[in-house]
Amino acid sequence: MPKNKSINKYSSENIEILEGLEPVRKRPGMYIGGIDIKAIHHLVVEILDNSIDEVINNFATNIEVELLNDDTVQITDNGRGIPVDPHPKFKNKSALEIILTTLHSGGKFNSENYQTSGGLHGVGASVVNALSDKFVIEVIREKKIYRQEYSKGLPITKLLKVSETTKSNGTKILFTPDKEIFGENVCFSPKNLFSIIKNKAYLSPGVKIHWKCNNAILNDEKIPNDHIFYFENGIQQMLTDKITNIPLLFGTQYYDKIEIDDEKFEFAISWFDEDNVNFIESFCNTVPTPYGGSHESSFKSALLKSIRNYSELCGFKKFNEIIFEDIYKNIGIILSIFLKNPQFQGQTKEKLVNDNLNKTIENPIKVKIENWLINNKKISSYIIDKVISNLNDRKLKRKELDIQKKTKTKKNKLPGKLADCSSKEIELNELFIVEGDSAGGSAKQARNRRNQAVLPLRGKILNVASASDEKLNQNQELNDLLLALGLGKEKVVLDNLRYNKIIIMTDADVDGSHIRALLLTFFNNKPFNKLIENGNIFLAQPPLFKINKSGKSIYIKDEKSLEHFILNNSKNSKKLKKGSKEFEKMLSEEKSKLNIQRFKGLGEMNPDELWNTTLDPDKRNLLQVKYSSDKKRDQKIIHTLMGNDVSIRKDFIISNALEISNLDI
Repeated sequence: MPKNKSINKYSSENIEILEGLEPVRKRPGMYIGGIDIKAIHHLVVEILDNSIDEVINNFATNIEVELLNDDTVQITDNGRGIPVDPHPKFKNKSALEIILTTLHSGGKFNSENYQTSGGLHGVGASVVNALSDKFVIEVIREKKIYRQEYSKGLPITKLLKVSETTKSNGTKILFTPDKEIFGENVCFSPKNLFSIIKNKAYLSPGVKIHWKCNNAILNDEKIPNDHIFYFENGIQQMLTDKITNIPLLFGTQYYDKIEIDDEKFEFAISWFDEDNVNFIESFCNTVPTPYGGSHESSFKSALLKSIRNYSELCGFKKFNEIIFEDIYKNIGIILSIFLKNPQFQGQTKEKLVNDNLNKTIENPIKVKIENWLINNKKISSYIIDKVISNLNDRKLKRKELDIQKKTKTKKNKLPGKLADCSSKEIELNELFIVEGDSAGGSAKQARNRRNQAVLPLRGKILNVASASDEKLNQNQELNDLLLALGLGKEKVVLDNLRYNKIIIMTDADVDGSHIRALLLTFFNNKPFNKLIENGNIFLAQPPLFKINKSGKSIYIKDEKSLEHFILNNSKNSKKLKKGSKEFEKMLSEEKSKLNIQRFKGLGEMNPDELWNTTLDPDKRNLLQVKYSSDKKRDQKIIHTLMGNDVSIRKDFIISNALEISNLDI
């Protein structure tokens, strides 16, 4: 029976009701995707999108974004201003207060006030308010300035008319994100904000966005503290600026647009005279959609069909064999769509999911592209020649792979879970041995596919120091490892080794250390110890902790390194004796001040983090495994710790127990 009987009690008393903006503060990740540096910048996007919506719908012409310090942003527009009159349903509250304190409230749920809009859920401004320690709004309506202050989503002043003005309507919002939510070290990055604002300006041609930043917080970032963004040609200029240093197949950029029922879709394309240089960036109502969606898939289908049709017109008989990959190999595409009722996947709006969009826009886009190809025959001939060349290269590579598969013997067959590299230069190739599919997935995304291979192992491998030859021969994980390396079980021929570096990359915890020890025991076993003697075996050094400080991420290897970091950054550490109660208390207090993330495993790291900390040859710190000058002593230690004789290991543990510190249990 459980000790605490109340655990089994489950009644109406246990049901919580979160009111107002409490759900946002309780689960901010549901509304802004997390509480990291990306999330804090999403707050700016939510407010900025409201100003952009005023611009798109011809109610505003100017926007100003000012970073006052590391923690505070101010956004101003000359739009209509949020209504300040009492709401019909809540006569004791203004419409402004309803918008800022109530989820799913706003003027964008139909097309009467906005033809198109980036914010449709009615949660953006209220979410920012909920997650801000300070939120101040000023509205100009009918030559009067109104002001109200909030904190953590709650009004701390009434809506007040502060003065008269000759200025036109508009809205000014100043907010400081709440450190209770985001931590002390997560703050705005001038560089990130500058990039966000620049993209918004590209997507709102003819609109001025004025950027200002306190010069003291720019640090060494090479961006101006005062700049006006203004792009007459929108995404055309965006594409031109993006491909400045890329050699073009020809000097012409293709831009076009379609408009259907007050909705607009525009695209800009450039073809490159360089293979495997490509990108596609898409936006809906100025909101970036990094995961694409229905507008991207509709455009891809239209582009593919138009290229196929024109190829057939040019006499290419195998036009139906062309796939989008053949076109995408050397192309840059920017798409921007404005919809009355966009359907996004989630509040962070990273993917567009309007089901019927392809029926609406695919054919008109296809017709546009086909007409352009027909009217620009010289340019089109370059494009089609390149596409056909890409098609032939793809078919040739596939044929070569088919031949390799047919001629490859069973002995040389590679394990299915191995993500191999493409390079045949053995001296440059690396194999990362990781634990589990989760770490394997992250490593496969993060790696350099050209010369870095990944082999995930399932759990802890066999301890070869205490296993029989029969068990060794039957062990699937070890057999897969040998197959991946290109080595035989009995006679190791180093000339057959497929990788110059064999890197053990386990989690930075106790289980990871155990798996690492088992693998090293295997490589110490004859005849595989030749790999250690030859300098082929390495240990990766992934971080165990991440600290967010001043908008930057600092990665820490282990507990000892974390303590060292804290002591180096603490003013009180030198005054206290290490190991004392006061010292431990100080250490605990300093830890609590930091925004520390502990990685439970490599699978918790995103691909960029794993690359920058552990995989990138220019940044990583590999440990090469070597025998000491006394090889017999090395073998004795391995036999003691990993061998069959438990009594020897027990004696070793007892005799060395007092010397152990920082035991992770």
